[in-house]
Amino acid sequence: MGKSLDTGKLDRIVAEARRNREQRERDYREQALKLYPWVCGRCARDFTRANLQQLTVHHKDHNHDNNPADGSNWELLCVYCHDNEHARYLDSAGRALTGEPESQATYQPFADLKSLLKGKA
Repeated sequence: MGKSLDTGKLDRIVAEARRNREQRERDYREQALKLYPWVCGRCARDFTRANLQQLTVHHKDHNHDNNPADGSNWELLCVYCHDNEHARYLDSAGRALTGEPESQATYQPFADLKSLLKGKA
């Protein structure tokens, strides 16, 4: 019975944290939409009220708790550019954390081209 109480308490804590995060996101999103023009900072796509849900707030330092009132840590990005930015960040962060160099292609499609061309002549 003790475990079910602990699970219930944990569920409440998680639910409260999610509500707090969602409220924080609504607050800084509303602020950012008031501060900046409704244009993607990367692809320059314009947004209207009809498609505004596709415009997101990106944190330049990737810290979602860093929300200065002047908006200096935010930029508005469309969902596609925002996803691309985070994929690039995760890719570079992953390499930095593992210490692995960037992987390079090893396949050489034209390595044997000279001998192949000689055979056809």
